[in-house]
Amino acid sequence: MEKNTSSGIGLSGILFIVFLVLKLTGNINWSWWWVTSPIWIPVLVAISVVIILIFVFLTMLSFGYTIEDIKKKFNL
Repeated sequence: MEKNTSSGIGLSGILFIVFLVLKLTGNINWSWWWVTSPIWIPVLVAISVVIILIFVFLTMLSFGYTIEDIKKKFNL
C-alpha cells in the first residue's frame, strides 16, 4: 500500500511568508501579531475544538451517560 504524504508548506505557511515579506518591505504597517497570525490562529482553533469536545464529553457524563452510551451515540 502506498503512503500519500504531503511535504508542502500549506496555505498558512504561504500566507505567513507573504505577510512577512510585505511587512519587511514596508508595504503593510501591521502589528507583528497579525503578520504571524497564519501560524497561531489555526493552533488556537484546534485547541478550542479540543476544549469544546472535552466540555461536551464531561457534560454528557454529568447527565448520566456512560462511556458506552457515548461510544454508541457517536459510533466510536
